[in-house]
Amino acid sequence: QVQLVESGGGLVQPGGSLRLSCTASRNIFRLNVGGWYRQAPGKQRELVAVITSGGSTNYADSVKGRFTISGDNAKNTVYLQMNSLEPEDTAVYYCTTRVLGRDYWGQGTQVTVSS
Repeated sequence: QVQLVESGGGLVQPGGSLRLSCTASRNIFRLNVGGWYRQAPGKQRELVAVITSGGSTNYADSVKGRFTISGDNAKNTVYLQMNSLEPEDTAVYYCTTRVLGRDYWGQGTQVTVSS
């Protein structure tokens, strides 16, 4: 079993920044992919960014150049640094990982971008 706990969400003005954290109950990111998804009201959940155990990253086109995913294996944590936030980034952000073919999700953290 793996538990994922997200933190760092909140209310921010357009153009602002937030850093989300996802801490796992076990040291899993050293060997498994970590990722962030988001779901806005009335929309499907969509991929935001992923990072492999080797450090390779991939981003949705809508966040390239603004968001950065990174990991700290010593802290069992994956981060999502979000800069130049836009109202369209408003959503619940979920952390996820896949261990031995099973997907695990955090409870989500709300990000609201509004003036």
